[in-house]
Amino acid sequence: MDFIEEAFRHIPRHKFLPEEVHESAHLDRALPIGFDQTNSQPTTVEYMLRWLEVEPGDIVLDIGSGSGWTSALLAHIVGKYGKVYAVEKIPELVDFGRQNCARLNIKNVTFFAATSEPGLPPYAPYDRILVSATAPEVPTTLINQLKPEGKLVIPIRHDVLEIMKSTTNELIISKHPGFTFVPLV
Repeated sequence: MDFIEEAFRHIPRHKFLPEEVHESAHLDRALPIGFDQTNSQPTTVEYMLRWLEVEPGDIVLDIGSGSGWTSALLAHIVGKYGKVYAVEKIPELVDFGRQNCARLNIKNVTFFAATSEPGLPPYAPYDRILVSATAPEVPTTLINQLKPEGKLVIPIRHDVLEIMKSTTNELIISKHPGFTFVPLV
């Protein structure tokens, strides 16, 4: 079993959903979490985590953390020596994600309210950055928050981009088409 499969087994999706959609947690589709936001389709989350290539001990920035499910999955993968910084724009979802992780005793995730500046510069650089909402273009500030050999996975319109930053700050980009996400607010 790999790190991602293990995380999915240990972090139950229904614990990160509003009660009214608990019975749908097993479905492979996006589910509403309030405030016009969704908990992403599990298959899409798995793809993005595989493209992100998170390792134990990594420092990860999770942008658009929503209910905290992807943050919890990442926290499980990075383990006790890693750290996840979760950023969410909607204050009620910041609290929801924080409470969901606290109930499961997940201690290596810290939740932050998003500011007007993309990402979380005070804690940069990051080994990995995951963005779970679509943006019109890649924010340069996120590239700047990546370590050399770091990786950013971000939806841009209907594509998911994998962006690897080389040791010389060159960007190597792979595109995965055919996805739909809520807009990055």
